[in-house]
Amino acid sequence: MNWGFENRLSKLILEDGHCFYLAMDHGYFQGPTHGIERPGVAFEPLEEFVDAVFVPRGTLKNAIKSNTKTPIILRVSGGNSIVGKDLANEEVSVSIDEILRLNVAAVGYSVYIGSEYEHQTLMGLNKLVDQCAPYGIPVMAVTAVGREMDQKKEARFLAMASRVCAEAGADVIKTYFCDDFEKVVNGCPVPVVIAGGPKVDSELEVLEFVYTGMQQGAIGVNLGRNIWQNACPRGVARALQAVIHENATPKEAFELFKDMKNAK
Repeated sequence: MNWGFENRLSKLILEDGHCFYLAMDHGYFQGPTHGIERPGVAFEPLEEFVDAVFVPRGTLKNAIKSNTKTPIILRVSGGNSIVGKDLANEEVSVSIDEILRLNVAAVGYSVYIGSEYEHQTLMGLNKLVDQCAPYGIPVMAVTAVGREMDQKKEARFLAMASRVCAEAGADVIKTYFCDDFEKVVNGCPVPVVIAGGPKVDSELEVLEFVYTGMQQGAIGVNLGRNIWQNACPRGVARALQAVIHENATPKEAFELFKDMKNAK
């Protein structure tokens, strides 16, 4: 590892070995999304709680202030939308020159293992790693699961997908929480962060799956909808920060959420 890589990674994974990433990349495939219609407005009150924000370049250029101290993970895959034939039909969508110009801390790229476009997206990951490695830019691989693959959100499949992405050279893996999640983490030689997936029914449920996932080996999370679609997003963000960085239990963190919600 070179100094630049280590410096970037140190901003993304804190001294306690944990991380809290805010996902705000949804617009690249589904357009205006409830909660982040104005991503800059949504991000500003959450910035103090998160360790990095995951965004496409359009949001970065037009909605994130250039003097932000929050590290940027740049979404660099795309090529289809939610109304297209197959969302998995993605490729690398941002050049290495643009990645460097934007001065980001890392890049994030989706791989659709088990889809018709598995080979295409996996080869894209390999090429992205080759492009980023000389410049010391960490790559986060997202084990994406399309609508037709929801049944594959299980440990055996996610462990395989995570390991395949790690073997392609990814430095961090973003994947879904599932039953027997420790099997996913134990089979992956690089750090694993938990994806949020669909919005769940309660704040406590979010805190519980994050807490359990970290107890089973995840280093942190990359969540979006369960934060900025909540009626009190700052409360959820503060509660998650407590679980991730302060060893709070879900119930302790939920009390923080309720305090902030009531104060609001």
